[in-house]
Amino acid sequence: MGNILVVEDEVIIRTALRKLLERNKYDVSEAASVKEALSRYDIGSYDLIISDLRLPGAPGTDMIKAAGEVPVLIMTSYASLRSAVDSMRMGAVDYIAKPFDHDEMVAAVKRAIGKANDAARQRQPSKTSSHQIPGMIGSSPVMKTLYNRIHKVSPTSATVLIHGETGTGKELVAKAIHSESPRHSKPLISVNCAAIPETLIESELFGHEKGAFTGAAHKNEGLIAAADGGTLFLDEIGELPLEAQARLLRVLQEGEVRPLGSTESRRVDVRLVSATHRDLRKLCQEGRFREDLFYRINVVQLVLPPLRDRGRDILSLAESLLQRYCGDMGKEILSLTPEAIQAITTYTWPGNVRELENAIQRAVILCEDEREISHELLSIDLDLVDVSGEKEEIIEEVRRARGDTDADTRSTPEPTEDLSLEDYFQHFVLEHQDHMSETELARKLGVSRKCLWERRQRLGIPRKKTAAK
Repeated sequence: MGNILVVEDEVIIRTALRKLLERNKYDVSEAASVKEALSRYDIGSYDLIISDLRLPGAPGTDMIKAAGEVPVLIMTSYASLRSAVDSMRMGAVDYIAKPFDHDEMVAAVKRAIGKANDAARQRQPSKTSSHQIPGMIGSSPVMKTLYNRIHKVSPTSATVLIHGETGTGKELVAKAIHSESPRHSKPLISVNCAAIPETLIESELFGHEKGAFTGAAHKNEGLIAAADGGTLFLDEIGELPLEAQARLLRVLQEGEVRPLGSTESRRVDVRLVSATHRDLRKLCQEGRFREDLFYRINVVQLVLPPLRDRGRDILSLAESLLQRYCGDMGKEILSLTPEAIQAITTYTWPGNVRELENAIQRAVILCEDEREISHELLSIDLDLVDVSGEKEEIIEEVRRARGDTDADTRSTPEPTEDLSLEDYFQHFVLEHQDHMSETELARKLGVSRKCLWERRQRLGIPRKKTAAK
């Protein structure tokens, strides 16, 4: 499946990780330090490098630069959040906290190798530039693919269907297509089909003559005619009524539009760009969308990735939005706390970019600190705060620990050669729970309170009872 190099100075961790990966059909090499890895192996020949953050001599992050195009997965201990975030900014493909579940590690390895394969395909020679689109932020492989396709389709007259979840920026893509097309000097007319009542949608799109229906006191040329020579963007086209779909099909087939109440058609030259978050093929099967119209609008399909699949783009977007809203509100430029960064980069963002934008704007408005945006102001529901109503206690504990990125490792048990990773976890908890709170244990282990509780239940480790006062 792939060649992996594990750089880890603790023998028990290195051995357990090698056995885990070999059971999952990976070929594994080992090194105890960066120096040993660079001297013994051809780094460029591996599909993935897994390196501990703290190693004797050079830190594990030195592997990132040495690895070149080979992805590096960083392992961290004791919730070294600041260092983990810094590792991502230096180019690490991902990070994982020790001790980790076997399933978590295998999933992280598959994800990292998959991303690297996608990136390698994107690096294949191409005559098409992948420079970014004005107004769109992101350099992840999926976004570069999108940029390339926008550049290819924009100069043509082909109809385009943009598919993506709500809040992914479909209108931005439509604007980019129009601005890069020969029609850029002509109008771009945007219509949200879901926002116009069904009884008015035909009149708005195709126009009407005076007296065509009750309330039609004046002649209206319609939005399609207004877009003549330019681009018509129909957002949420899946909400268009069947009657309007039939009229739109005629516009695409014949290049003409006939207003309601009129006996004459008007020639129009309009490029159609449409967007939807719905499965139009399924709607066709259900008889709610015309199949012939679907094939007309689906000449070129552009798929917008959800925010959760865009990797490091999430943090870049958040920081850009933070600067923008601080400027709009006349505030000094704020920064994100490590807890806020962790929340932003691990949340699934069901509302995508729009939800992120709202969270950042709300945080800037409510922030009373002159320097930083805290996790609490983002109002993101993560395991970090989902612990039996103890949100304030945990956030305060993590905040006090922010400077403790180089946590004291003297209290770490020295595992024996035959210990598994779960044994390692169990030994640490049993040895330190007498003098550490659950919050401190979780922080040292690099997991959330909820995760600590779940592992206690699974491994049968009872929580130490506090003596009655």
